Amino acid sequence: MRAVMFNAYGPPEVLTQVSLPAPEPRRDQVLVRVHATTVTTAECGMRRGEPRWGRVILGLRRPRKGVPVLGLEFAGEVAAVGPAVSRTRVGDRVFGFTGFSVGANAEYKCLAEKASFTMIPDGVGYTEAAAAVDGFTTAWHFLHTMAGVRAGQRVLVIGGSGSIGTYAVQIAARAGAEVHAVCSGRNAKLVESLGATRVHDYTVSDFTTSGERYDVVFDTVSRSSFAACRPVLAPRGCYLPTTGMVNNVHALRTAVTGGPRVRTGMSVRKHAALAELRDLLAQQRLRVDSGHKVGNVVVTV
Repeated sequence: MRAVMFNAYGPPEVLTQVSLPAPEPRRDQVLVRVHATTVTTAECGMRRGEPRWGRVILGLRRPRKGVPVLGLEFAGEVAAVGPAVSRTRVGDRVFGFTGFSVGANAEYKCLAEKASFTMIPDGVGYTEAAAAVDGFTTAWHFLHTMAGVRAGQRVLVIGGSGSIGTYAVQIAARAGAEVHAVCSGRNAKLVESLGATRVHDYTVSDFTTSGERYDVVFDTVSRSSFAACRPVLAPRGCYLPTTGMVNNVHALRTAVTGGPRVRTGMSVRKHAALAELRDLLAQQRLRVDSGHKVGNVVVTV
């Protein structure tokens, strides 16, 4: 099978297309013929070996044996199943998230039947399905599970036009919150069309001096800090960063000191979020934008 792999950390030039043996599913696994995958910000960081603390998982000096083929999101068709598989059949159209095993930047990927994937709704293409997975499920984890965003709240999404931000705006707006976003002026109309009622253009102004107050500030692009965002947080507001070791310290401290809080966490098991995503796609109630980056970068295989 064709795959794109890297054996050293560095720029995009470290990526190489290679030919590898196609995997065979074990007893409890399904083999997916990948039709579409994506390139995410997280994978670009993995390719560079950043952040450095992440090399504890990826490999200290070079990618460990199980990592060289990246790819977190996929959409494809089940090509084979192991003898213990009972809920998935050959020919099923599926989409999902590979998690720490990565490997979706290839023609085939083996996954445990209990892994984070689900059926693609009728009428939804492979490209659209793959583009929605990580962005939607990450936004859902932070806004729905961690912050419990609800009607009447005010939410600020930093990076509102990105692969996580475009879904965050929609999720918060659908929950009944008043949504503001931070992005460049050229993407303002897109973000407004997704549900934002105000857009802070970071190229001309600083949202932290806007005088606004928010119940939730969700930084989808790691461009802010808790200290910088405190002026716009409500007294019991919540700051949600997607990355950053220092934020784990802030989360522990603010949990006991009162006032605005920092909440962190990883979205790895995505079953509930994928079920919500599947239903929204089936009902055509979610916009998937693929394409300073707008939406998602999708690779067809």
